[in-house]
Amino acid sequence: MAVADPHDRPVPPVSADDIRAARELLAGVVTTTPVARSRALAERCGGPVWLKCENLQRTGSFKIRGAYTRLHRLDARERAAGVVAASAGNHAQGVALAAQLLGIEATVFMPVGAAIPKVGATRGYGARVHLVGETIEGSIAAAVEFAERTGAVFVHPFDHPDIISGQGTVGLEILEQVPDVATVLVCTGGGGLLGGVAAAVKARRPDVRVVGVQAEGAAAWPGSMAAGAPTTLPSMRTIADGIAVGRPGDLTFPQVTALVDEILTVDEDALSRALLLCLERAKMLVEPAGVAGVAALMEHPDRFATPVVAVLSGGNVDPLVLLHVIQHGMAAAQRYLSLRVRMADRPGALAGVLTLMGTHGANVLDVAHTRITGALELGDVEVALTLETRGPEHSAELLDQLRAAGHVTVDELGRRV
Repeated sequence: MAVADPHDRPVPPVSADDIRAARELLAGVVTTTPVARSRALAERCGGPVWLKCENLQRTGSFKIRGAYTRLHRLDARERAAGVVAASAGNHAQGVALAAQLLGIEATVFMPVGAAIPKVGATRGYGARVHLVGETIEGSIAAAVEFAERTGAVFVHPFDHPDIISGQGTVGLEILEQVPDVATVLVCTGGGGLLGGVAAAVKARRPDVRVVGVQAEGAAAWPGSMAAGAPTTLPSMRTIADGIAVGRPGDLTFPQVTALVDEILTVDEDALSRALLLCLERAKMLVEPAGVAGVAALMEHPDRFATPVVAVLSGGNVDPLVLLHVIQHGMAAAQRYLSLRVRMADRPGALAGVLTLMGTHGANVLDVAHTRITGALELGDVEVALTLETRGPEHSAELLDQLRAAGHVTVDELGRRV
């Protein structure tokens, strides 16, 4: 979805000067993360593609940039009162570390379903953690109530000038590391990173196209832009918890609409395939939210002018979630083949099928057979196979081999395949 006409755009609340000031403050605190060239994506897109590796940042994501900027600018009275934040994980860790570095007491509210490693890391940085709410909105409400009751300073995850300024330092690094960049793709939740990067990039290179990418199941920006104001999603469902934000911020909304060229959405299959590509080809561990830009490249390889920089926003992922996403990604990439084979019920028949599949390079993951179904002829057996393959062409080859051997192959609905 394209943003409004440039002549109708609001003045962005955060400028490039604000971001440059934040960078001076962050010197020696955050890491200048590397950019890694992706040959696999470059082949798809027909030009250079670079990955900005904020998954290698301190605390595992870009969030320390905004959190430290915000906390460092608190006065003595505010520091003494402590800070409180709400986060699904990455902002929590950024606030916890920033508070530890600055000697400030931190309390963090996280959704009850927050990833266990993120909760543990936040506590490890010294913050007190409370699990409240099913979504980040519930955690934010609890944190705001805590701030009102105790006097602690609420550190919003994205909707504050200092947060946007700190996150925008990613954009300054991109311009220095890839001076000829033509397109920047940014994972987008509340819009703090997107708005900050856009401000940094557009001030020096207004010709660069800045594109935000949201998870389809938590895409609050397209509807809000169509309405001309932040609107709240009725529900969200996505594996990308780090960008599952139900409403753009009152500050990030004018920031993004003033500077960003386009907002795209990607579905769960695309996110899973992108995470798998980062693991296999780039050797990068990235959380589902962090691969949204890569997913957009994979879905629309001819859409973006190159060189492209896709921001990998974070690498904090629960191992169990990672396992699920990898399996989903392999299925989406047709690396699994599930089918049913009908054959004569005689000794050695099943072994013959398994040997045939192994001979042709398939890895058998699961086998189950049954003699009790009305679709079978008397004396036949149906075997359900789940195979790991090298992709669609290999799957087709395996089906051809089964048919050539005289077996009937059907899908889960009993239709011949």
